[in-house]
Amino acid sequence: MTDKQNLNAGFTGKPAEQPEGLTKAAKSAADGVKREAYAVAYGVRDHPHTASALLLGTGILAFGLGYLLGRSSTENVAGRYWR
Repeated sequence: MTDKQNLNAGFTGKPAEQPEGLTKAAKSAADGVKREAYAVAYGVRDHPHTASALLLGTGILAFGLGYLLGRSSTENVAGRYWR
């Protein structure tokens, strides 16, 4: 009969050997992203008006920058068809 510990080795949630190299770096990066996401969510929960004002301000700034870049790219076109 097989040892019960050997049967459950792959299903315990913990790998038998610790990750190395790229796997370890990816796991560390994923953990860092999770921590930052939780920190942002906690900050938004505590200050909803500030978060919405920052989001709105960032959206307006991005729209304005995109508009200006779009206008500047069409100014160099010679012979517009509507004139």
